[in-house]
Amino acid sequence: MSDAIDVDALKAEIKKLNAKATQAKMDLHDLSEELPTNWERIPDVAKQAHEAHAALIAARARLAAATA
Repeated sequence: MSDAIDVDALKAEIKKLNAKATQAKMDLHDLSEELPTNWERIPDVAKQAHEAHAALIAARARLAAATA
């Protein structure tokens, strides 16, 4: 039963991380459309998008390992 709970928890975490990664992607896209305005924010917004997607990929890998 513990494994099922862990899988369900991972799925819930992935859902949240997916939403966060999608928002980060949209923030980066919006920033790119505003260029050259706010060009100074590129590193920060890109870092947030990178970190969000890295966390999502890591969680997906944990889920794959848990269900394998």
